[in-house]
Amino acid sequence: METRSDTFLLREFAFNAGESLPELRLHYRTLGRLRRDDSGKALNAALVLHGTTGNGGQFLRPEFAGELFETGQALDAERHYIILPDGIGHGKSSKPSDGLRMRFPRYGYLDMIRAQYRLLTEGLGVDHLRLAMGTSMGGMHTWLWGIHYPEFMDCLAPLASLPAEIAGRNRMIRKMIMDSIRSDPAWKGGEYAEQPPGLLNAAHLLLIMTSCPLQWQKEAPTRAQADVSLAERLRQAVGALDANDMLYQFGASEDYNPAPDLTRIQAPLLAINSADDQVNPPELGIMEAALPKLKRGQYVLLPIDDQTRGHGTHTLAALWKHHLAALLARAGD
Repeated sequence: METRSDTFLLREFAFNAGESLPELRLHYRTLGRLRRDDSGKALNAALVLHGTTGNGGQFLRPEFAGELFETGQALDAERHYIILPDGIGHGKSSKPSDGLRMRFPRYGYLDMIRAQYRLLTEGLGVDHLRLAMGTSMGGMHTWLWGIHYPEFMDCLAPLASLPAEIAGRNRMIRKMIMDSIRSDPAWKGGEYAEQPPGLLNAAHLLLIMTSCPLQWQKEAPTRAQADVSLAERLRQAVGALDANDMLYQFGASEDYNPAPDLTRIQAPLLAINSADDQVNPPELGIMEAALPKLKRGQYVLLPIDDQTRGHGTHTLAALWKHHLAALLARAGD
């Protein structure tokens, strides 16, 4: 699969909190070619949105791209134009660690989807989506896409997310992550020369937040193996994180609350969660309360088995790709 990588510059981008940037950089990757109908309307564009601390490149891994983007698969790159942006504050898009640090404008999820919309319409000439989908934070963005641009897509597929304000344990852990950085004297108000120790504490909390008890027990059945596994997970996590970026990434969710506006969603929507997802535990009943508000909504809860990986199940497309294919078929693929 040939992948194109580029950057779109949004001039004088105004954030909802009142600040602005003279130039906002939004990095993206695309696969395939855009096709249009006789009137010029885009026919085959699919927007795929990543999670908190991630980037669009994560979807090129075999467990995702190898199950969805290959010939004959649900999002065959020979038939679809697949768009993988890096959200504001993530990947190669504009973010605090580029130099502004804590002077970077405060952004929220609504700013992030508005920038994505401008990338599509102004940068790529996409005036309609075949599919909008995302995982984790990208799943939450997908709910917002359906609300704020209800006629822009044929269908929606949010994964590993819930359509409600982030509260309870989810919010508490997010706040602990941010507080662990802010309360560290070595953070220095964001002006650190090297990553502060509080980042390690934040990484500890992120691992707890997204952990998968059953699989972690199988992978590390002894004390020694558990210690080795933890050390490796922390090494990978801390090596990929920046304290200021992380503060903004987790703070961005504070404007997320699609629940009052779910009736605005017009397109068929398929929500997929996993029963062992500790970020979005099914016993909360949030999805069941939301479904009656959706005109054409469907919910699939994947049962715990040897293949699911808790919150990370969203990346293992082999476990849910048949549901996505069915959604596309219902929406006229």
